[in-house]
Amino acid sequence: MSKQILSGDWDIERIALTDPIKNDELSIEWHLGKRANNLNVEEKTLTLDSGPALSFDGLVIATGARCISLRMAGDLEGIYTLRGLDDALAIREEFEATPQKVVVVGAGFIGAEVAATARQRGLDVTMVEAADVPFERVLGPEMGNVTADVHRDHGVKVITGIPVESFKGGKRVEKVVLQDGTELDADLVIIGIGVKPNTDWLEESGLPLDNGVLCNETCEVVPGIVAAGDVARWPNQLFNEHMRVEHWDNAVEQGIFAARRLLAGSSHKEPYTPTPWFWTDQFDRKIQLAGRTRSTDEIKIVTGSTEERRFATAYGREGKLVGILGFNRPRHVMQYKQMITDGVTWEDALAYAEEQAS
Repeated sequence: MSKQILSGDWDIERIALTDPIKNDELSIEWHLGKRANNLNVEEKTLTLDSGPALSFDGLVIATGARCISLRMAGDLEGIYTLRGLDDALAIREEFEATPQKVVVVGAGFIGAEVAATARQRGLDVTMVEAADVPFERVLGPEMGNVTADVHRDHGVKVITGIPVESFKGGKRVEKVVLQDGTELDADLVIIGIGVKPNTDWLEESGLPLDNGVLCNETCEVVPGIVAAGDVARWPNQLFNEHMRVEHWDNAVEQGIFAARRLLAGSSHKEPYTPTPWFWTDQFDRKIQLAGRTRSTDEIKIVTGSTEERRFATAYGREGKLVGILGFNRPRHVMQYKQMITDGVTWEDALAYAEEQAS
């Protein structure tokens, strides 16, 4: 939605996850347009915001996450977050009106995709990031700067290290005010500063909640209840880390795994140990990241160069290969992703890189 839908290259039919015919074949009872607002674990009932309570034998919690916004945005028109199709279509309509100044708040991957899409539509774009280096928490300072430079190469103004203080305007936003007093003209603002898991409705359920629904290594929360996707936090034994992954690929794979876990009951002992990965298209670069990287990891460029914006960088921590970042290097990303899954050591990964380069 932050790429082809925003750009106008795709119609909404292309992003449908299913179709009415398949739904009919599955004989699913749908409760669309309704929210779950209470869960009784002992009685195994789910209360919706309207209609009768639903009883269950097994439950999959997949309520996802919602965008974090900025309270000072108030009710000003022209300020958006991007989470669902309605958001994407509203922003696309704003793009088609050719605003003079677009400001993107937050230089994470959603913010960066929106900034790239807007710039490719010929719009004047400024991207504001509170951290000193965009993407630093995930990619580290060196690779974060390279990613930001891709945007600078294409005419995006990138401002870092200065948080947003407020917004100005009458009925509609007109300016973004930074903490140092700088005022940026803005006809349109898109906020991309992260998401929060949707667990509010579970606060009285007794289920363990901590930055998501806490699961065991098999995605089970308690007997008869599993969780998957952006809302699920579980111990990934491959990385020896509790994690909650906010990527499309994981939502699909974990959903499948959790459903099988639920159906198998106590006989299922296999842990869910994926190597998380995702991709993003920004201008003419396909950026892919696999593994679980941190800003403090050791890094090594294993092929290509940052100057040409076509390279692959490996990440190592505690003697293990833990991540691979690729700019227009899909083959290398897939090779090293498999090595991460196989538990290859950092030393062996570097030796492999040297062997391939010789």
